[in-house]
Amino acid sequence: MPRIAVAGAGIGGLAAALALAEVGCAVDVYERAGTLDAVGAGVQLSPNASLVLRRLGVLDELGPAAVESSEVLMRRARDGAVLARVPLGPAAAARYGAPFLSALRADLQAALLARVALRPAIALHLGRAVEGYEGSGRGVALRFADGAAAADGLVGADGIRSAVRRQMTGAGDASASTRSAFRASVPRAAADPDALVPRSNLWLGRGAHLVHYPVDGGRRVNVVAIVDEGAPTGGAETWSQPAEAAAVERRFAGWAPPARRLIAAAPDWRRWPLLDRPPLPRWSDGAVTLLGDAAHPMLPFLAQGAAQSIEDAAVLADAVARCGGDLPAAFRAYEGLRRPRTSRVQAQSAKQGRVYHLGPPASLARDIVLSTLGPARLAARVDWLYDAPAEVRRFAGTRTSAPAPTPT
Repeated sequence: MPRIAVAGAGIGGLAAALALAEVGCAVDVYERAGTLDAVGAGVQLSPNASLVLRRLGVLDELGPAAVESSEVLMRRARDGAVLARVPLGPAAAARYGAPFLSALRADLQAALLARVALRPAIALHLGRAVEGYEGSGRGVALRFADGAAAADGLVGADGIRSAVRRQMTGAGDASASTRSAFRASVPRAAADPDALVPRSNLWLGRGAHLVHYPVDGGRRVNVVAIVDEGAPTGGAETWSQPAEAAAVERRFAGWAPPARRLIAAAPDWRRWPLLDRPPLPRWSDGAVTLLGDAAHPMLPFLAQGAAQSIEDAAVLADAVARCGGDLPAAFRAYEGLRRPRTSRVQAQSAKQGRVYHLGPPASLARDIVLSTLGPARLAARVDWLYDAPAEVRRFAGTRTSAPAPTPT
């Protein structure tokens, strides 16, 4: 099997390295940073991602640091009224073949790195950024600031500012949307008991919504507040900047007391501008392809950024194995399978953001629909997302479809 270079050691890049090693490839991972510091606070791992992580041994490494969510609880912002519940927990694990988990990004990254360290076929090169490439009949020549390297193929998992994508497609970085995400981590001792229940909480308000869930084995609550700013909010260079706590609290001043108390309990906040870009017309160029945010950055309203990168890793490895090491053919097959799926998730994520942030009277109609659907029908509405595609399940070694929902 071939030697494949992976540009980027984020969640997608490390998952790709593990998946490719699993099918017999030698892998060199090149990372720009000299040390790997996790960016962001928490991450939700829906079943379509966790079944791949289980196949790679990553769930074993995560262990009790990950929290299994019992449900998604949707609430109205102004009074805290419960609008809907989407059952997760054992029901989701049985339905989709894997659990719905939440974790700190640092814990997930540490678990991925622990598995990488156990694979002699994977070499991790820190402080080396892939700046470009040249293809040939015999593989790919990689360019670095301080030299070059050779590989049979290259996977650009180098994020939203991908140098590999820029060379391949000419497409620049994703553009700023008109929304920002404010992120914080609240210690267990400072949170209300309700916020510590192992579930994903979603509060819907006019021009904003709030998500929170326990992480770190229940020792912290990850909080994400997303607001409409009315104008573009800055590019990737302004990610993870400190934010004024008082400004966040003012933005949510009219919300129900439990939401306000959780926001006030955060010791500090950081701001991420939300970036967006339409689907690319292509991802692959011979023995070079893209993965994760380099290929399909998406708004966070379905919590699928990490999950879709992990799906990419599984399908990429499966395609390489099924094409017998013919990387151009494998990468074409991978792109053909993944582009329709990720384009749909991108579009639905953007649509979901508009629905979440509705104001009256449209929000009243939304709330009525959510309140009348019932848990079984709500669960069925996410089958397309959480029930992983057949090619993902083929790599993970699980069944190929979710059971029919039980009527209510």
